[in-house]
Amino acid sequence: MAAAVDLGRLLGAVDLSCACCLQYFTEPVWLTGCSHSFCRPCIIEYCKGRQRAGCPLCREGFELKDLRPNRELAALVNLIRQEVKEEELETRHEPKPSGAVACSDWSSAGRRRGEKEEEIGDISKQLEMTVETIHLLRNNLSKTKEYTSQIKSQITKDFCCMKEYVERQERNTLMFIEQEQKAAQEKIEETIHQLCVEVNKLTDIKAQTSNLPEGHRYKGSPSTMNKNTFDEQLNVVKSAVEGLKRKLEILLLEKYAQQFPRVQPPDCYQETSVCSLSPESAAKNPEPMISSQFSQWADDVTFDLTRVYKRLAITAQNKKVMVSSYPTDYEPSPNRFCISQVMCSQSFSTGCHYWEVITKDSDGWAVGVAHGMIGKRDKLGRTEHSWCIEWLGPKKQLSAWHRDQETLLHKDKPWKVGVFLELQKKTVSFYSITDKEVLLHTFKINTSSPFYPAFWLYSLERNGSLTISHTNRR
Repeated sequence: MAAAVDLGRLLGAVDLSCACCLQYFTEPVWLTGCSHSFCRPCIIEYCKGRQRAGCPLCREGFELKDLRPNRELAALVNLIRQEVKEEELETRHEPKPSGAVACSDWSSAGRRRGEKEEEIGDISKQLEMTVETIHLLRNNLSKTKEYTSQIKSQITKDFCCMKEYVERQERNTLMFIEQEQKAAQEKIEETIHQLCVEVNKLTDIKAQTSNLPEGHRYKGSPSTMNKNTFDEQLNVVKSAVEGLKRKLEILLLEKYAQQFPRVQPPDCYQETSVCSLSPESAAKNPEPMISSQFSQWADDVTFDLTRVYKRLAITAQNKKVMVSSYPTDYEPSPNRFCISQVMCSQSFSTGCHYWEVITKDSDGWAVGVAHGMIGKRDKLGRTEHSWCIEWLGPKKQLSAWHRDQETLLHKDKPWKVGVFLELQKKTVSFYSITDKEVLLHTFKINTSSPFYPAFWLYSLERNGSLTISHTNRR
């Protein structure tokens, strides 16, 4: 029992457990700076990943090279372990004193306490990371709200500008229409006034004539005498009405082509022979489809505002030309045609080129190519430097023209014409476009380039139009 008492006093006086693992020292080492001792495996694990660390007990800095073996402490621990084993063998069959604490119970309690501290440390680290994540998310949320507010403000500003622009355009358009309507109304009212004056004069003449003897009456009829005056006044009224209608039509087609659905122009309802077909004719001539054979050479061509006759109006983003009832207000140009013709802005000098023209809305037309030197009064196909195919309504025939020489083609009227210019072979070919390409005629071109798409419209007294069709490139 004396050995047991001495062992108990020794354990009470000297701490033989590691502060890291709370168990007896294993390969104890001491730090040269603060002289605290720890298990070698424990202190190495503690310093893992760090070149310099602080003492677990006093936080004084040290490095692994500062570790020194504690041989005295190792010998003492080994001695204690041997004494404990011997005491366990002696007292295996004896009841343990109530005041004594078994080493195994002490070691188990220390292990549990170490595990609990380690678990608390892990929870603390996880808590710090969670708090930091919440802080970052709140910062991101604040930035997102600020950015969203800026975007909403910018969108509101942009839409306000667009709204102001649309309202301004609406006011200007309505003002333009009202001015044109007033101008036409003034002309019509003036004409009505003049006609009323003429009616009063005729009434007086009639009364005077009825009171005169038979031999003194007018030899000529008053209606015959004033027929020219009536015709002139009616022409003024018709011109005013037609002018207003044409200006409104061009305004809608040219400025608002994207906003309004594409509809047939009002002029098409005036000439049934020009813009409408009978059911039998429609069955024979199905709606043309987009060509595919020449689509790889398709070009986007547009009418030239400097080379168009003043009685032709160009609309639909320079893709449509129509007969106008009054001269169009174009800018002065020395190259402007003096006859009902128009050329495109694009010219071609090399390679292959293809474009399509819708011809079904005109009763007389010519589609072709011309050299840039064609004269202002030279009709398409009647010179050495122009080639075309031509359809004339009264004759109901299709012809090819070059150098004022006509070649009858004996073909039906095409609804759409495709033009294929092949400059390497020096040829230009014309096709009727339906569900396939049907060759109409091919010319040999012997003159030098460049060449321009050119067009002619028949009879300015009739309403007709030609439209350049969009062809998709492959």
